Amino acid sequence: MEPLFQSSVDEVDRLVGLKKEELSMLEDADAAAGELLVSEFEKYVERKFNPEASEVLKRHDLMGVPIDVKYGGRGARQLAESLFLERMGQTGMGVITFADVHLCLGSLGVQDWGTEEQKGRYLPKAAKGEVVFAYGLTEPEAGSDPSSMKTSYVKDGGGYRLKGSKYLISNGSIATHMLTFARPEAEGKKPTAFIVDTKSDGFSVDMRLEEKIGLFTSDTSMLTLDDVYVPREDVLGEEGKGFSVAYSSLLNGRIGIGSGCLGVMEDCLNQVKERATSRVQHGKQIAKHQLIQKHVAYIESSLEASRWLVYRAAMKKDECDRDRKDLRLRADADRLSAVAKYVSSRSAFESADRAVQCFGGFGYSIMSPVAKHFLDSRVARIYEGTDEIMELKIASSVLGQEFEAYK
Repeated sequence: MEPLFQSSVDEVDRLVGLKKEELSMLEDADAAAGELLVSEFEKYVERKFNPEASEVLKRHDLMGVPIDVKYGGRGARQLAESLFLERMGQTGMGVITFADVHLCLGSLGVQDWGTEEQKGRYLPKAAKGEVVFAYGLTEPEAGSDPSSMKTSYVKDGGGYRLKGSKYLISNGSIATHMLTFARPEAEGKKPTAFIVDTKSDGFSVDMRLEEKIGLFTSDTSMLTLDDVYVPREDVLGEEGKGFSVAYSSLLNGRIGIGSGCLGVMEDCLNQVKERATSRVQHGKQIAKHQLIQKHVAYIESSLEASRWLVYRAAMKKDECDRDRKDLRLRADADRLSAVAKYVSSRSAFESADRAVQCFGGFGYSIMSPVAKHFLDSRVARIYEGTDEIMELKIASSVLGQEFEAYK
């Protein structure tokens, strides 16, 4: 079946131009996605983590898509990275979750905030897949409100000791390093971001959270840091600037999740088209029934509407990256990333729901190709900013900071 992905690449290339290196990277992405389809589905049916995702991405040199070429990466700008994640999204949100956390939250977090020494130490290995990142912000009592975090640190000679728990951490049990956020024990002081080696004494995986309603092929874990030592050279950004690092990384991640949701809608449309034109009920192909066409029209319209919101956010982020001192550009990129993530995640879930409806009884089977998208896409409306948080961010960006519903 011919993927819709190529038409979007052609359109973007016509409008803004893609570099030869970016087009080559997208060809590699297409090959990797093709390789992952079988293992992703098999592991999904078994409800197990899929270790093939990282191996396939490594094999096709896709573990460093946005990392600068001087550190061994592909050097893709945000728009090209979005096209890459869009293609991966057709395999499902499991691959997207792994790639988004490693690339958008982890690798770009280090590239945007790290010292040259940190970039040279971590990014070449991340691009090769020798370093795999997780992102440790969420805690049992600190989800949409990260200011409630309880993980703390104290200074210890030439470094720091971290203590606390992190919850619902994607890549948590497979990562070699985790961007971790912790507060100083002294009251009233702001959090700091750290690059934590998961092999450190005191770092443990309490459990892999497997009783999820979807996203089976993605690793999700609860972690404990019990007096974990982090040397001073692994502070990311300045001490006390943890929220700046966190929110900057989440901006990248939201565009990444929105991009993956495009792929989900594309695959839903492909699967519905194939099913509706081959299945016969009441003496004709179900594609000839108007109510089935209503679902097809919705998925296609949602895909096109979401696609250009995501692309616009990506282009604004590229513009912002060229002038990091322009705070207005940063605010625009933050707003557009929230809009793109909010609309595309809701549209992906609704599109998957309609795809299940078009498949009828078989669509409710875990063996159908659309049930996976239905189960997996639901989390896109929760992680990296819930629908409700996105609504508040979007509204306050329109009304002004004095109307922020939360601080």
